[in-house]
Amino acid sequence: MTTFQELSLSPATIKAITGMGFEEATPIQEQAIPAALQGKDVIGQAQTGTGKTAAFGIPMVETIDPRSGDIQGIVITPTRELAVQVAEELNRIGEFRGIHTLPIYGGQDIKRQINGLRRKPQIIVGTPGRLVDHMMRRKTISLKNIRTVVLDEADEMLDMGFIDDIEEILERTPEGRQTMLFSATMPAPIQKLAKRFMRDPQTIGIKSKSMTVSGTEQAYYEVPERQKFEVLCRLLDVQLPALAIVFVRTKRRVDELAKALDERGYPAEGIHGDLAQSKRDSVMRGFKEGTTEVLVATDVAARGLDISGVTHVYNFDIPQDPDSYVHRIGRTGRAGKKGAAITFVTPREMGLLRFIERVTRHNIERRPVPTAAEAFEGKQQALVESLLSVAGGSDTSKYRGIAQDLLNMNDSVTLLSAALKMLSREKDEPPAAVELTEDRPMRQRKERKPESRDRREFGRQDYEFRKRRSR
Repeated sequence: MTTFQELSLSPATIKAITGMGFEEATPIQEQAIPAALQGKDVIGQAQTGTGKTAAFGIPMVETIDPRSGDIQGIVITPTRELAVQVAEELNRIGEFRGIHTLPIYGGQDIKRQINGLRRKPQIIVGTPGRLVDHMMRRKTISLKNIRTVVLDEADEMLDMGFIDDIEEILERTPEGRQTMLFSATMPAPIQKLAKRFMRDPQTIGIKSKSMTVSGTEQAYYEVPERQKFEVLCRLLDVQLPALAIVFVRTKRRVDELAKALDERGYPAEGIHGDLAQSKRDSVMRGFKEGTTEVLVATDVAARGLDISGVTHVYNFDIPQDPDSYVHRIGRTGRAGKKGAAITFVTPREMGLLRFIERVTRHNIERRPVPTAAEAFEGKQQALVESLLSVAGGSDTSKYRGIAQDLLNMNDSVTLLSAALKMLSREKDEPPAAVELTEDRPMRQRKERKPESRDRREFGRQDYEFRKRRSR
């Protein structure tokens, strides 16, 4: 592995990335950074979690003039969450070079963004619709001095219907600019975009035979629709994920499943396109801080999320195509860490699973559903570990008096058993059966219509602006 000291970076940038905990470059960084520093256009095929933000962020920061108040770099992202996360990382990379990055996205107060632009950031990170709004209608962003343009998660932006906005942005940047494009997959429209707007790009990325992340353990369970919820609860008890994302197809399923999990004792929240931005921020904050252990999400609502520490991804509903599968399981097994991706498959969906295996070139292991006894044993073990952790690491002195009184009235085994039962939130009556609204998958298809998800699920403000402008 190459160290960052070997990449001919400035001392200020080395200081910044050392402070961020970076030591050795990831494969995508090792290849992309030298090419970008030479001014070459770069196409990087890489999933999220491979370090691609630093792969384009480090050379961008290195080549920008910190003395200039002009916008010299622009990063286009599919979602507001990704815009914020990329901007935060670029600000950290550029901290000691005096490079300031500003996120621009729909759903944020426009006055706040305009005030931020008045402070002369050198880099803008934004969603396509809001960038076009600032460029075309408000005239608050000028791209005439742009040196570098980055398209981050280009295939996601294609799926969300942003291709026209991207083309309009690129057409308004100087011809001599450097362009970098990063994408987990390379569908034909993205290849066409690259051919039109990039100059002899150097293509780099994953060289392995599989499209999916090697550090992610992949398995599936063949489960009838009506049994999915109970099987998910058993797996949560057996596998004990630290943080888990559960993917479903519809917003209604998000609400139903998150509520059912929470009532069963698993700290869960749902996220989908109908949530207000304040609620969305609250849900994501709870998940990142660990107060929410299970995040239930639709594909589109989860796009652009960059959350460290996700140990498990559960495809409660099988994804409708291989690209979605790749993006979903890319949420775990990040930055060299191990992860697990579990897919529930009904008998009628086995053909779709085989199609995903063929396209991703990865065999997904079939596993037997855990028994109720195995699930109970896993839950017991988790409770014991939790109790021992509190006993060994917390001040319990103020409870000792009442504990002694209870021991004088009851034997210790009975009391400890009752405490474990309370911790498990187990009730005397069996848990109620949960009936979720069944959502059947669409038939396998070769191409998705890019606008459909954007209209149904996400990016309403960006989409509405484009719709008004096209009239």
